[in-house]
Amino acid sequence: MKKFIFIFVIFSFLILSSCSSVSELEMIGPSAESELEPTPSSDNSEHIENASYSVAHFAGGCFWCTESAFEKLDGVIEVYSGFSGGVTVDPSYAEASSGTTGHTETVEVHYDETVVSFEELVHLLLLQIDPTDATGSFVDRGDQYRSAIFYSSESEMQIAEQVLSELATLNLYEGNEFSVEVLPFEAFYFAEDYHQDYHTKNPIRYSYYRGNSGRDQFLEEIWTQENLDLFESFLYSEDITLVSNNVAAKVFEKPSDAELREILTELEYHVTQESGTERSFSGEYDAFYEVGIYVDILSGEALYASFDKYDSKTGWPSFTKPLVEENIQYVEDKSFFYSRIEIRSNLADSHLGHVFADGPTDKGGMRYCMNSAALRFVPIDNMESEGYAEFLELFE
Repeated sequence: MKKFIFIFVIFSFLILSSCSSVSELEMIGPSAESELEPTPSSDNSEHIENASYSVAHFAGGCFWCTESAFEKLDGVIEVYSGFSGGVTVDPSYAEASSGTTGHTETVEVHYDETVVSFEELVHLLLLQIDPTDATGSFVDRGDQYRSAIFYSSESEMQIAEQVLSELATLNLYEGNEFSVEVLPFEAFYFAEDYHQDYHTKNPIRYSYYRGNSGRDQFLEEIWTQENLDLFESFLYSEDITLVSNNVAAKVFEKPSDAELREILTELEYHVTQESGTERSFSGEYDAFYEVGIYVDILSGEALYASFDKYDSKTGWPSFTKPLVEENIQYVEDKSFFYSRIEIRSNLADSHLGHVFADGPTDKGGMRYCMNSAALRFVPIDNMESEGYAEFLELFE
């Protein structure tokens, strides 16, 4: 199971969110601000509980990040962003984020307790926060970003307190006192619709925010493999598949520079390691439309699918979206005296290309412009034998 936990930390927390900075938003592009115009708050009656699932509530700072993490967990049915722990009834985002209502950004997790337990959900929360931060969460400051575990029964309270006590015994946080609140659940109010599934609706802006929030940098430093092994001793003995077990999820150790120069061609090295660009209309996959998936040439991370590929007339292979969002990073690139968004692979940290907001409008409006030299194509007939069987159902 340690492999799966390690993978989850690397993939979930290295996907480049802060909920607050307008200046960073404006750096991304002129259309960003209009996309964040709030819509009316979701009516709570649309989210009626039933006997088919259990419900839990957790606060871990920016709810975009917390929602994204829980949605990757097997047994989780749905996750919603909202507010708990305050006094104002049904606050708006503007009210809650002002810090005057007493609420903290919270997620509501609907889960199948025959697959995943409340204790395992608590473990997952602790893998993505700084439990010693009493005044906010990473870049987001104030009580509205404090961490909390809300309980609905005596047993849940005991579980939360026990897990926190166990983590504290590992001494991972330089002796700093834990500040995660364990509170009785009273009410949950849904945030506006534009906050729900923000990481999938606005992946570029979400990734840019997250990369500048300080969350991933902190988690990388804390959750070394050694510390993950220590933390695993408290987990259930059953394996919890936190991400899909495909080739892209295997732990990848990047070769040395000397080894890379032996493995890669001169062009492949120039593109992936020196952020170069192949000549337009020269790449192997520009006018290539066979059925299958495209993976990172070094790590094998699944990146794009043939059904999302289209002819952009630019001379480079272009896609409307990634196949696995977690396998790519979004990085601001100012190398040509203006700001662009570079795309890099997560594990190999290979330069892949750039993304532009001039793609097909009926497919989301994005153009992921890639270099053939950074990719390897896996035809559909080889996907199972090469470890990508989980994607085959997408082609049916």
